[in-house]
Amino acid sequence: MKSMLIILAFITTAAAQVVKKDIRYLEDGHARHVLDVYAPAGAKDLPVLFWIHGGGWQAGDKSSVDHKPEWFMEKGFVLVSTNYRLLPEVDMGTLIRDVAAAFGWLQKHIAEHGGDPKRVLVAGHSAGAQLAAILCTDDRYLKEQGASFDSLIGCVPVDGDTYNVPAIIEVAETRNRVHGLPMPKYGHRLKFGNDSAKHKDFSAVTHVAVGKGIPPFLILHVAAHPDTTAQAVHFGAVLKAAGVPVTVFGAKDTNHVKLNDDLGLPEDLATKALTDFVARSLKK
Repeated sequence: MKSMLIILAFITTAAAQVVKKDIRYLEDGHARHVLDVYAPAGAKDLPVLFWIHGGGWQAGDKSSVDHKPEWFMEKGFVLVSTNYRLLPEVDMGTLIRDVAAAFGWLQKHIAEHGGDPKRVLVAGHSAGAQLAAILCTDDRYLKEQGASFDSLIGCVPVDGDTYNVPAIIEVAETRNRVHGLPMPKYGHRLKFGNDSAKHKDFSAVTHVAVGKGIPPFLILHVAAHPDTTAQAVHFGAVLKAAGVPVTVFGAKDTNHVKLNDDLGLPEDLATKALTDFVARSLKK
């Protein structure tokens, strides 16, 4: 049964907004092949935020956007939030291609909703951070959809721990081993295919190279979390070495969930970093 298209219009302190939910990005696809579009009323040729939810690649939903729609619409953006199939129903490669297919829909149809397909900011939290990073470094997925890095104005991965998959596997398994703890039954090793070649291929750091046209990055992470900090700093260094503009921002006095939930709040320091990044991205 096809999902119903729900159209909601409401007034906020900023402006009238139009929200269109459960739009199918693959007509004959899975129930999770749907996305939501948030746009200011009368939107035309506005830059687009493409948001990818987290949930360990096994859970989560496109509705988990918190303050982001209002914040981005106030900044003059259209926001697209997508679902995708989850592990273990599909493998990681299929899951990434679902996200790329949603991006492909955006390229073809976002102008109908007031967005500019040539100015897209990609962002995601946790598992969504890995998906955003791989989409913006491994150009194979966009090319399959007839798109390219030329349409990207920036990428904002939020507190991901898998920009370098082999590294997080080694860290997590070593930690468990030296402390005599059991290995996770379905940890990163298995989620990413239980194959060292796949682990490397699904790592954004693998695909960073000079001259590819990779967009600027703002990598947000929890300053007190050793794993996401190490991943963010390393990924940032790899991008910088390839000449990609990058800012790595460690948020203090927060945690993995709160960092994401607070994006868009007036006094949030990570939001201030995001504000600066968005302003620079729009000059591209």
